[in-house]
Amino acid sequence: MSRWIEPVTLEGRQVVLEPLRDAHVDDLTEATRDGELWRLWYTFVPAPDAVAEYVSAALTRRDQHGEMPFAVRHRDSGKVIGSTRFCHVDEDNHRLEVGYTWYARRFQRSGLNTECKRLLLGHAFEALDAIAVEFRTHWHNRASRTAIARLGAKQDGVLRNHQVGEDGLYRDTVVFSIINLEWPAVRRNLDFLLDVPGPD
Repeated sequence: MSRWIEPVTLEGRQVVLEPLRDAHVDDLTEATRDGELWRLWYTFVPAPDAVAEYVSAALTRRDQHGEMPFAVRHRDSGKVIGSTRFCHVDEDNHRLEVGYTWYARRFQRSGLNTECKRLLLGHAFEALDAIAVEFRTHWHNRASRTAIARLGAKQDGVLRNHQVGEDGLYRDTVVFSIINLEWPAVRRNLDFLLDVPGPD
């Protein structure tokens, strides 16, 4: 039986998004060390010694929940420099979230995130016929909130005390979305941003 989201490779000018595999563990381990991203308390990036477990858990969620995790490969260097995924998939209602996104520090604010999101959103709305794509982030992750808004997503609201972190702190989650009727204008804006590159 086919699933709504099947493995696919999405190719852009700067990046290739390819289905996540165990073979990506070494490159992802190196990527997490660039900026010590796992130390950011308001987001989840695996520590170097936890990357294999992170990949394994992502693949389990793919198999059991219909998610689609990607490795982000930088074209010029040939290296895998981060990860992202389609998650919290609601196949019956053609809704999904783009989340678990992170990149090595040297590739942040480079325009690369804009291209990744253009590829993911294009596939979601044009190939999967999604009616809405969500983005969620921690209230205290101001950089992420700014980046999501820059894509053209609108803030739906804040889920107060949404989750309890491993440190026992409650997380307020900010929810954004783009709906299918907004996609043509969002696509045009993303294409414009990619033609006139700047920090994302």
